[in-house]
Amino acid sequence: MAIIEGFRVKNYGALKDITLGKLWNTQKAKPLNPLTVVIGKNGAGKSTIFDAFGFIADCLKLGVEDACFARGRGGFEKIRSQEQTGPIEFEIYYKEDAKALPITYELSINVDNGGKLYVEKERLRQRRKGQKTGWPFSFLILNAGKGFVWKGNAGGQQVDEDKKNIDDLFASLKEPAQTEEKAETEWVELDDNRKLGIATLGSLKQHPRISAFRRFIEGWYLSYFDPNAARELPKAGPQKHLNVKGDNIGNVVQYMERDINQERFKRILQRISEKIPGIGEISTHKDDYSNNLYLLFKDKGFAVPFTHMQMSDGTLKVFAYLLLLEDPDPPPFICIEEPENGLYHKLLETLALEFREHATGKKERSQIFVTTHQPYLVDALNPEEVWVMEKGDDGFSAIHRASDNQIVKSMVEEGQPLGSLWYSDYLDPR
Repeated sequence: MAIIEGFRVKNYGALKDITLGKLWNTQKAKPLNPLTVVIGKNGAGKSTIFDAFGFIADCLKLGVEDACFARGRGGFEKIRSQEQTGPIEFEIYYKEDAKALPITYELSINVDNGGKLYVEKERLRQRRKGQKTGWPFSFLILNAGKGFVWKGNAGGQQVDEDKKNIDDLFASLKEPAQTEEKAETEWVELDDNRKLGIATLGSLKQHPRISAFRRFIEGWYLSYFDPNAARELPKAGPQKHLNVKGDNIGNVVQYMERDINQERFKRILQRISEKIPGIGEISTHKDDYSNNLYLLFKDKGFAVPFTHMQMSDGTLKVFAYLLLLEDPDPPPFICIEEPENGLYHKLLETLALEFREHATGKKERSQIFVTTHQPYLVDALNPEEVWVMEKGDDGFSAIHRASDNQIVKSMVEEGQPLGSLWYSDYLDPR
């Protein structure tokens, strides 16, 4: 399972400069957990950090210019932190699996003197086997769409940008090859510097590390669940994965019904129905005349089931989340903003436990990142899993791990629920 161990954001809305977890140059920091939950008051920046992940995914799919305007963002100057003149920057520190060497991805986006948006810097780097300190070896270096890439699984170049001008590096690498490793170095120049280099190079067989990272981001699932969309009648036809709005939940159930073991399929629907209050049975029905597909929910005490069009927002949302966790080939990273909206508060603990069980299980699993302002959900969590976000005196967001507060850790160890401590302001550092 690929996992993000650290994430840094600079100049993105309220996130002037925040770091969660461990980076290549902060090795003593603790990495992010398989389940990470960000809490905070309204306006603290939770939605912005959720959107930061979405923005990176959109940059890969659409290019940086279209990503700046997608999902109502309003363009580069709207999303760059107020009164800041530098680029928007991201850093992702991740491992392809538990035994893999960590990889750092750095991305900077800026505008040139003519106001044109472009990818100012893009870099992938990785330490070599046995290397515990020092600068990692870069295997992709692009400045404004021009630079070098190293083929294969091991090549790279150590570059300390504080001590060596990047132009000098480019000049030295353009010289004729002197070593076998240098022969694996390739000069590249993108025809559009508004596109990410990993989008182009990640499709080439000779760059497996870049390809793996591209697939990792492409596999992210960011939930934009819309109950009204989920109530629409889909045409019958199996679909393997739940989409971001959740309007194909019936099609996903149909796929499971057709393509996985029938006993396992029945157990999945039974497990889900047991976790939704009042639901006794869930099934699908295809109308042969219209080819429409219906999800049927049988309420306890009633003989005739209700269709998904008649179910509440909360029931549909819980069903969609639980169905997502039952995906036989789950996404590597799931990001959900405020899952509590429309849910009965006692369901939140169940949902939090389901998230943790999925993220830490032995079978195919996903890293899960959640934002919330609901103490009932936080009651089911431990301080290592929770990050507290707040607005600083300068108007920008600050963030810290709940476990950094020793008083909070001690009170949780003594049996105090973490959400109750948050409600009582124990998690507020001020």
